[in-house]
Amino acid sequence: MSAKLENDYGVITIENEVIARIAGYAAMDCYGIVGMAAKNVKDGIVQLLKKESLTKGIKLTVNENKISLDFHIIVEYGTNITAIADNIISTVKYKVEEYAGLEVENVNIFVEGVRVDG
Repeated sequence: MSAKLENDYGVITIENEVIARIAGYAAMDCYGIVGMAAKNVKDGIVQLLKKESLTKGIKLTVNENKISLDFHIIVEYGTNITAIADNIISTVKYKVEEYAGLEVENVNIFVEGVRVDG
């Protein structure tokens, strides 16, 4: 379901893919996040998504123009996961509300993996 905003001039419809892309780019700007993750249900293997398909790691639901976001992420080894999650939540909430003009009801973070750089 798309988000719809009404004003004096008409109706603005924002597709879920657009909102997910705004949220994804906002999250990728946060320190400690390596990228979005996609889980292969059959094998249970988590894979790091490329930047072009980062919205596949985000589940978005719109209910009465209030947005709920689920992020499946991979973090960098040695970083504080709680600090990363808090940063993602506040950054995404601010940017989605600022750019799309919609209220973000909640942001859930699922850490699917840790990447260790050699």
